[in-house]
Amino acid sequence: MTSTNRLDHIVHLAPPASVQETSELFRELGFTVLTGGTHEDGLTANALVVFPTGSYFELISFTEPISAYPPGSPERKKRDNHRWAKNQPGWVDYGFLGNGSQTERISDIINTRAAKNGYTNPLYDPEFHGGRKNPDGETLEWLITSANTKSGSEYWKMLPFFCGDITPRRLRVPMDPPSNTQHQNAAVGLAHIRLLALRDSVPAVSRQLTYVVGNEPNLVGSSLGPTYSWDIDTGDDALPCRLILGRPENNEEEEFLKAAVGVPLFEIGFWVKGRPSSDSVMTPYAKIVWVTKEGA
Repeated sequence: MTSTNRLDHIVHLAPPASVQETSELFRELGFTVLTGGTHEDGLTANALVVFPTGSYFELISFTEPISAYPPGSPERKKRDNHRWAKNQPGWVDYGFLGNGSQTERISDIINTRAAKNGYTNPLYDPEFHGGRKNPDGETLEWLITSANTKSGSEYWKMLPFFCGDITPRRLRVPMDPPSNTQHQNAAVGLAHIRLLALRDSVPAVSRQLTYVVGNEPNLVGSSLGPTYSWDIDTGDDALPCRLILGRPENNEEEEFLKAAVGVPLFEIGFWVKGRPSSDSVMTPYAKIVWVTKEGA
């Protein structure tokens, strides 16, 4: 049975034409950053931070500022319509691992699951092609499954996209040599992804995320309202990961949610060996939380 709850990667958006500069900033935070490439639409370029579990996060930026595209041109239209065109730098998206198939499609699996639970509109659009060249000049290909922006649901932006490899995944996620996945800050994997939503919308968003993940969430109640969490797979049972959904808990989180354009992804947690010098750290644009794992 095809899984729909395997974490693939997190997306961190950097300012236009700043992948190299942002890579250096993350190296200063103790991450090993690998050179990526330019995507097939020519609009974005990336670098990668890979973990031994096979999950990773992606440092991505537009290759040019929007002013480089003449108003009204086809290139400008493509840039304006890009998934992250209006996002501010920081954590902007998260992706699960697809299966790279146009016959046993992830979109069909999730839409069927939702329909059986009474949801009348498709949550996901049909798969479309994506790709880039890696630093060795090899062509990488995959299928992207994205939430249906015209489903009538205002919560589509909360749902993960899926990336399913057509070419071998090792080309997209270079785990060899082992030094590619070793980090000076002792990070060994992703511990949690935390999404924020308005209190009244949290139950509805949780239902849609349940259709995607395929597992019922854990529920914790408090005076601030319910918090939902789903166990998601990262490829290593010893390093579990949670997808967390709840309402803002303080003024900082409320302001973040008000300003959010795409996925309101407030923080990412990373498993680390030993005890870090602080519980959290800010990149120039986003929040990282360190989570100590006994025996990791």
